[in-house]
Parts: sequence; C-alpha cells; structure tokens
Amino acid sequence: MSQTKYIFVTGGVSSSLGKGIIAASLAKLLQAQKYSVTIQKFDPYLNVDPGTLNPYEHGECFVTDDGAETDLDLGHYERFLNVSTSQANNVTTGRVYQSVIEKERRGEFLGKTVQVIPHITNEIKHRMMLLGESGEYDIIITEIGGTVGDIESLPYIESVRQLVWELGEENAMVIHLTLIPFLSAAGELKTKPTQHSVKTLMESGVKANVLVCRTEHPISDDIRRKLALFCNVKQEAVIESIDAETIYDVPLLMQKEGLDKVVLDTLKLPIPPSADLAQWKGFLAKYKNPKQTIHIGLIGKYVELQDSYKSILEAIIHAGAVNETKVKVHSIHSEYLDENDVASKLKNLDGIIVAPGFGERGIQGKIEAIRYVRENKIPFLGICLGMQMAVIEHARNVVGLKEANSTEMVEDCPEPVISIMEEQKHIEDKGGTMRLGAWKCQIAKDSLAYNVYQSEAIEERHRHRYEFNDAYRATIEKHGFKATGINPETGLVEVVENPDHPWFIGVQYHPEYKSTVLDPHPLFVHFVQAALKNFNTK
Repeated sequence: MSQTKYIFVTGGVSSSLGKGIIAASLAKLLQAQKYSVTIQKFDPYLNVDPGTLNPYEHGECFVTDDGAETDLDLGHYERFLNVSTSQANNVTTGRVYQSVIEKERRGEFLGKTVQVIPHITNEIKHRMMLLGESGEYDIIITEIGGTVGDIESLPYIESVRQLVWELGEENAMVIHLTLIPFLSAAGELKTKPTQHSVKTLMESGVKANVLVCRTEHPISDDIRRKLALFCNVKQEAVIESIDAETIYDVPLLMQKEGLDKVVLDTLKLPIPPSADLAQWKGFLAKYKNPKQTIHIGLIGKYVELQDSYKSILEAIIHAGAVNETKVKVHSIHSEYLDENDVASKLKNLDGIIVAPGFGERGIQGKIEAIRYVRENKIPFLGICLGMQMAVIEHARNVVGLKEANSTEMVEDCPEPVISIMEEQKHIEDKGGTMRLGAWKCQIAKDSLAYNVYQSEAIEERHRHRYEFNDAYRATIEKHGFKATGINPETGLVEVVENPDHPWFIGVQYHPEYKSTVLDPHPLFVHFVQAALKNFNTK
C-alpha cells in the first residue's frame, strides 16, 4: 500500500459511550481482513500521563512494554488486536504543551509568537502522523478523548480538520460516536441530541463520514434515513451500536452492521471477501458456554470503580474461557476486612487475588486475607503490592518478625522486608519515574512459576518503586518461602512462592497487562485451573 490511511474517532452527546471499544472492534475487523492496524488515543487533560491520576477518577493506568503509563483504553487495544502498543500510542494535552514549551525554551520558535494555532495543532498533527511514518501500518485509528464541544478538545478537532484537508478524503475519515436516547415517557428514540452533536462538529469544520449510534433499542430504517438526511451522511453509514452482552461481542455486531465495509469503501481500499474471525468466535463460544462456575475474590483498595482493575478483570475472563469456566469475581474492599470477619467473607471462595495499589490504606486487610488463604490452602495470586503483602504476612506470622513492614507504609520501620529501590531513593518528581515497562526475569526450574510459564526466561511489565529487601531473603527462605523469579541484571526478586501450599504465588510485576483474547496470560490460566481444582475437591 502506497499510503497509510487515517481514521479519527470522535464522541458526542455523552462521555463513556465506548469510543475505545468501537475503535478496537473496528481495528479487529480490519485486522481480520489482513490489514495492518494500530490505534492511538489522544486525551485532553493536562496531566503529562495518567500515572499521577486517581484510580477512582480515571480507572487503571495501563503500562506498555516500553514503559509508557497510558490510558486504560490502550489495554482494550492490545486485548483485541494481540499487538503491543507504545509511548506513541497515547498522547495527552499535557505532553503536547510540554513539548511545545520545551521547543520554545530551546529557541526553536525565535522571533515567533507561540500560539495554539499553528504551534499546538502542528504538534498534535505531528504526533497523530508519527506511527504512520514507519510504513508499518496500512491504517491508523486515532481516538479523540472527551466529547465534541468541550473546550479541552478544540485543538484536537482543529488538528483533525487540518489533517483531513491535507491528506484528502480518500486517506482520512471521521467516525462520530453518539447517543440515541430512549425517552420512556414518549416511548421513542430521540435523534435531536445526535443532530446537535454533529452540528457542533461541523461548526468546527469537520464532517463525520460515519455515525455510530449507541442505543438501548434497535434503530428503525426511518431513524436511519432521518439521521442520514440531517447529519449529512450516507444511510449505510448510520451504524447501530446496541448494548451488547459483553464487549467481546462488539466486533461481531459491528461486522453485522457493515462498519468495516463502509470504512474500507470510504478510504477506497479493497474489501476482502471475508474476515478471519474463527479464533475470536471460538473464544466467545467458550466464554458463553461454560461447563463449571467458580468464585474468585478480588481484594483491593479501589473496588468501588471496576475500571480500577480493568486489566485484571479482563485477564480473568480470558483465563475462564480457556478453562471453559465461568468465573464470578467478588470484589472485596481491603479497608473493611479484618481478622474478625475475614473467614466469613473468604470461606466460600475458590481462589483469591490480592490486587496492586499504593499507600497505607487497606493494607492490614490484605495481610489478614493472605494469612487466611495461606492457612486454609486457598489458591492465591498476589500482584505487585499483593506480592509485597504476602512477604510481609509471611515475615510476621511465620518467620516471627512482628514489626515487618514496607518503608512505603512506615518509613523507619524496624524490619523493612519491603523497601524502596536503591535507584528510587533520590527521585523527587513523581510522574513517570517508577520502575516501568518490560523487564527480564529468570525462573527457577523447580518452581510453580516454571510450571506455569514453561520457560526459564520471561519478560513482564512493571510499575512500582518498592521491592523485596534482599537483606531478608535468606531468613525468609529458611521459613518456607522461596524466591523463584529473579531479575538477572539487578537481582531483584520478581516471584515468590510458598511450596507448602497447593498454589500460592506472588509476582512483583503486572501479568494482567499482557493478557489478550487470543493469548491469555498463563498465570491467570493456571490460577483459574487451581481454583477449579479447589472447587472440585471441596
């Protein structure tokens, strides 16, 4: 293909309509037709990256192989496409302005007044085109965060307008995701909010080529004709996006609506006779037709917002499908868990995951939960902070180091079995300075981890500042704990296990980030298998 094509996805009427899922679903359909596709997300907030945002407000922070802290939508992109993303796939207004201001300070704009147009929009356009410069991709889908009409989004919409004009309509197009609300009092779907949203977009000089309409009820042909007429699109380009049973149904629903064909036709690209979605459909068949049901406890500090642990929940879905098992996840807030009620809350669960997090709140609840699963032989997976809490629990209740703790919780604790990493001690800036991205790990051959990975050398993604304190390793290993995964360059303990337990493993890294529909992460697959075994032997 001579030129990379660009698709821009905007949103209107309401936030949280699922632009990321629509973008990922379209990308999946195009990929299934042998086109090379990637997706990028442009977020309008002023944070340089989501790494410093509150999980309650923004959901989880997704981490890429190259160490980018990104929006959780990049997790959807990877899970759908089974292709890694990078720093270039997520850009924020903060990063754009930071770059322009740094150029101004270096004197790159000497003699010029630096303005939103052209300097900010040029920077945005440069980053929108960056992934296409390699020639690796046939199609690049760019999701614009926020809602059309927001002040924060205006520079992005203007950049899209300029790019569509510069590239030409055969090389760039716009998909507008909107809402068709149902008024129960009137008993009908209303198109006026969508008309107003499209009008706002057009007032910015951008014409939508395709309307994807989120709805709770089917859209009639009359409504399609009305939207096509008043929003200035072809009728076949009015796509119904009805509420789905699962996000993994959306690609098939979009295929049924012909979204991929409309897009390829608009971009003047060949439409292959069929899309290869056999593996995807196989996953859905297993997911929807489980043979057994198990119950998993997810113990965390941010359980009120499910998006805080989005990648973990999706990794569980992938692993459940592989095992033809329905996994019911029970979210348990660690702050409200103590030794008096831990048994009543955990006794009926088939497995426990202790989730990542930061700070002191809810720590004791995690430790009590780990003590319970250790003593009662319940399958356990500890992730990042969950792994660190497993070390603290073992040090306190098995080794006898009653004041064992992490220096994250108690800076001058007498027994710092978890301590800040040496290279982190003098870092003052909090944004983007953790141990991030993919790091190597050497797995001991006589270990549960090796049984899981079937390899002595792995790479996993990290996001942390604190680590297992190697000064306590020998003492803790004398009392039944084993460090079975080590970073070969730094000696950092990456994996801990309890050999006296049927299935007990803690990992410093985040395996959930690498689990995809077509390549479920082995740790979650084996954890679900262990929970199944526990369920079947009760």
